Amino acid sequence: MRGVLKWLERIEFPNAKDENTSVHSVCYAPDGSQLVVAAGERLLIYNPNDGSLLNTLKAHKDIVNSVVYSRDGKRFASGAADKMVIVWSPQLEGLLKYSHGDSIQCMCFNPVSHHLASCSTSDFAFWSADQKAVQKYKIGSRVNGCAWTNDGQYLILGLANGSVSIRSKLGEEKSRIDRPGGSSSCVFSVQCCPVNGAGSVDTIAVADWGQTLSFHTLSGQVIGKERALGFDPLCMQYFPNGEFCVVGGCTGSLHFFTRDGVRLGTLGDGFDSWIWSVALHPSGQSYTIGCQDGTLACFNIASSTVHALYRERYAFRENMCDVIIQHLMSGQKVRIKCRDLVQKIAIYRNRLAVQLPERVVLYELSSTENQPMHYKVKEKIQQKFDCSLLVVCGLNIVLCQEKRLQCLDFEGALQREWIMDSFIRYIKVTGGPPGREGLMVGLKNGQVFRIFLNNSLPLLITTAVSAVRCLDINANRSKIAVVDDAGRLVVRDLLNDTILYQDVGVNSVTWNTHLDTMLCYTHTTGGLSVRVGNLPPRAPQNMHGVVVGLCGATAFCLRGNIMHNTPLALGATMWQFIEAGLFDEAYQVACLGVTNSDWEGLAQSALEALHINIARDAYVKVRNLPWLQLIGELREQQQRATVPKEVLLGESCAFAGKFKEAARLFLKCNQTSRALEMYTDLRMFDLAQEYLKDGSEAEKRELVRKRAEWAYSVKEPRAAAELLLSAGEHQKAIDIVAEQGWADVLYDIGRRLSLSERDAVLSVAQNLKKLKALPLAAEMFKKLGDEAQVVQLHVEVQDWAEAFRLAEALPDLLPTVHYQHAQWLAETDQFIEAHQAYLKAGRTKDANRLLKQLSNTAIVEKRYLDASYFYWLLAKQYLDIYHEKPEQNAIDHHLNEYKNHLRIAKVYYAYSVIFSYMKEPFTTHSPVSLFNVSRFICNEVEHKGAPKGVSMFSVLFTLAKQAKLLQANKLCLLVNKRLQSLKPPAGVQEQIDLNFLNSKACKSGFNDPEELLPLCYKCSNYSQHLNNNTCPTCRQDYIFSFVSFEILPLVQFYPEVDISDAEAERLLLAPAKNAEDADPFNEDVASALPLSLDRNALRAIDPNHVLILKRQDKHIRNIYYRNILPDLQVTYCSECLLLFYAEDFELQVLQKGHCPFCRTSSDLLLKDF
Repeated sequence: MRGVLKWLERIEFPNAKDENTSVHSVCYAPDGSQLVVAAGERLLIYNPNDGSLLNTLKAHKDIVNSVVYSRDGKRFASGAADKMVIVWSPQLEGLLKYSHGDSIQCMCFNPVSHHLASCSTSDFAFWSADQKAVQKYKIGSRVNGCAWTNDGQYLILGLANGSVSIRSKLGEEKSRIDRPGGSSSCVFSVQCCPVNGAGSVDTIAVADWGQTLSFHTLSGQVIGKERALGFDPLCMQYFPNGEFCVVGGCTGSLHFFTRDGVRLGTLGDGFDSWIWSVALHPSGQSYTIGCQDGTLACFNIASSTVHALYRERYAFRENMCDVIIQHLMSGQKVRIKCRDLVQKIAIYRNRLAVQLPERVVLYELSSTENQPMHYKVKEKIQQKFDCSLLVVCGLNIVLCQEKRLQCLDFEGALQREWIMDSFIRYIKVTGGPPGREGLMVGLKNGQVFRIFLNNSLPLLITTAVSAVRCLDINANRSKIAVVDDAGRLVVRDLLNDTILYQDVGVNSVTWNTHLDTMLCYTHTTGGLSVRVGNLPPRAPQNMHGVVVGLCGATAFCLRGNIMHNTPLALGATMWQFIEAGLFDEAYQVACLGVTNSDWEGLAQSALEALHINIARDAYVKVRNLPWLQLIGELREQQQRATVPKEVLLGESCAFAGKFKEAARLFLKCNQTSRALEMYTDLRMFDLAQEYLKDGSEAEKRELVRKRAEWAYSVKEPRAAAELLLSAGEHQKAIDIVAEQGWADVLYDIGRRLSLSERDAVLSVAQNLKKLKALPLAAEMFKKLGDEAQVVQLHVEVQDWAEAFRLAEALPDLLPTVHYQHAQWLAETDQFIEAHQAYLKAGRTKDANRLLKQLSNTAIVEKRYLDASYFYWLLAKQYLDIYHEKPEQNAIDHHLNEYKNHLRIAKVYYAYSVIFSYMKEPFTTHSPVSLFNVSRFICNEVEHKGAPKGVSMFSVLFTLAKQAKLLQANKLCLLVNKRLQSLKPPAGVQEQIDLNFLNSKACKSGFNDPEELLPLCYKCSNYSQHLNNNTCPTCRQDYIFSFVSFEILPLVQFYPEVDISDAEAERLLLAPAKNAEDADPFNEDVASALPLSLDRNALRAIDPNHVLILKRQDKHIRNIYYRNILPDLQVTYCSECLLLFYAEDFELQVLQKGHCPFCRTSSDLLLKDF
């Protein structure tokens, strides 16, 4: 970085008191439009662009020591030795004036609140536009310099006693920095470094007359180390970005430092006078200095580029002391802080050389997976070199100074030296083994030499017309490109020593590191040209700058101080090779980087030219799997047999959509079948039909089939079905129509089919059945003569009436229909009807299983009345089976099962009363009824055991309780004693024990009332309560009324064997034959068992005293009972043949609508009655 003089003026006032007018202070307006200069007693306003004087202000009466502009640009201030401070507007109008007690030394505006701080030799003051009064504070030493912190909270004062005082806005001292040396280290300038990021700490730069530059924090802590200046400083200023600062003083030079105090040199020309003041332009691109002798000079700041490039690694200087290495392809960057002025940079392979003022530092690339751009120090050459070019190699560095070229090792020892005939303009490392690398050296006289580091003899390669500007050699070192100062480009073949081509108006050239036949060069008029091989370049690509590298499809162009990546449009170059038929070269160019469309074009062009390998590789790049599959098929065809070229081209054209061209190629080589297959696959059936005019019937049928498939795929099933029917594909047509659910179309197809096509008709019928079109399906099954399927159709839709009607004509099918009906009834919870249906279907086992499951469920759910009903149905079923047998036996299994299940049904029927009594808090049954029921159950299960679910505890508990109520004390004691042996429910044992004790302590005696004892009306004898339900004397079973369970006054008698039931009924209705014939039941009949009556005895019985139980089956004999107490009317249920008191039975039927035991409906009972 250097200063270039922009303009200079020597300020003189002819009528001034002093001969020399010194410039003590300068400042810029924030927008850079004004330059305010304090010269003598006047303020001069300049245009900073051209140095023209805009205005002169004469307001002070003594020398002006300080001028300063506010950060917002709304005002500026001047302070002079006349003790006055004047605030000015940008329009140069005086806004305010106030005074101090002594001469004004320095001033500064707050960067945030825009307060003005003015300092004199004995005090300092604060002024702001919103306050009328000026706040002044005394100080013990002269203030030479002042500055605000970046946040505007503190004011930094540099004092003549060698101290730095940090004050708040209220004038209070917050901290103090004492410089070594005291008053001999007078602080003459302080500045606060501009912050360049969030969280940055304020850094105070202090320049004192101890000739040191130091940096401190607000707390006074020293940052870094102190820097020796070598002169007494008078002024100091930071660049706007805070990266650099300049210091001027009692020398005529402006010294340049980094923000850390590293000396970078001097800026601009030297003067013979002190530099009192320096001001940086707000843009940071220029500065102005004011000198003791009245010199006012403005300089532009010019920065030189220090950089190096090797392939895609670019190293450049930043902030004068840092080296940035950037990978131009990936964008990765790494920074190396050298903490000194970087003068030269060289990079080669894994080596990096950085020249500093006193040494050369060598770095080595030490990449890891986490740090791919990590450089570490390898060597340091502690020598000062003066060179114009620096090159680094594997084991050496090469220094160039004018005509001299020196090779040094990494320890700084000179290895070899070359003296050229002319100044060296350009050096390029061409590679080679470490220690034996080759260099291409271009001279000012146009000569180009090749030098090897291990050889002292340079080799002349070529000579340009004028001085060499730049040169490059390709990757395999067979071609060289040279550009001279006249802009001529010459490309030579080093092997044949021939010129390949030339161009003019070129300022830079480089070869591609990935393709040794490609180079690119930039024109002096702008633009970038790419050339490959011997083909002429296309029109230049728009680009500004000069090309310095080419890697693949990316050119590295330097524009000013910035390196840019410029992607090359290589598609045009690739198409040049394609047009020339050079597909291998086109593929090489494409590999550098082209668009997917260019890859597709290369692949297609190569395939059309039958460069199948190139086409395959190109399609692999774009991952076009369909085309790769086609190319694989074409290669297989070539390997299997000799395939005509036209076939391969035709397949390619067809795949690319050029169907007419493909058909023409197929016809050309007599491959009409391929053309036909292509058109059918493309659904171009009209064109395919033209090809089949002379074809076979099989081919035509196949075409129709494909057309139908296409119609189906495009959602035209009706057309597809018609085409398939015309081609004889009946089954496929049926499947398509059935899939669409068109029952009428399906029926129409079946109607048109003949019986010879039975399978197709059957398929129609089955599909109609699936579509629930039962009438149409029935028509099809009738057409096939399958009446069973017709019946099955009605079964599936549960049309049972029609199913049974049709099944009547098919006896073999009727049981199946009944069975399916039974299954459906069971699924719909119609279990009784399902039981009947099972019986009609002859599925006795299924009927039994259903009833057993129902009864078990009822018992588990404690629905004992339902359990009784289910067991009655089982008993009836066994009885029906017994009666259907041709030969009946008294010890038949089914008869025994009938008796057993009937007994269980009676027990559950009776137990339902006990269960409801035990469960419900109230009962409608009288104590006598409960007593009879519980006694009936006890006697019934005495020897045969209680059925599942019947609680004998509940039965005995009820019996004991009712016996106690009815004064049957003996029975009560007996039952309570039996209860002691049973396990009662929880919480009842105490009550059982108490009842037992009470029954044992009965005062009225242990007797049972005679009216409660069981009476046999046949033998007129009483028996004990718990002595079975049979008379112990005559062995006659007691006949119970199955509502109150009282013993009925009935005696059973039998007509003689030769008397039929019809005759017996006539005899009973006929009057007595002889008057002396008496009713046999009026006598003692106990000894006449069994009672078998002849005709005379039957005529003698009053028919009103006889009860005849008639069975529904006429072939089974009736049962005859004589009512001993005719006043008590007895009746029976015609279904279950159980006996009841007439009043009780009628009441139960009226209440429930059916028989209380077998649940026969009242309508049937009335009909039978």
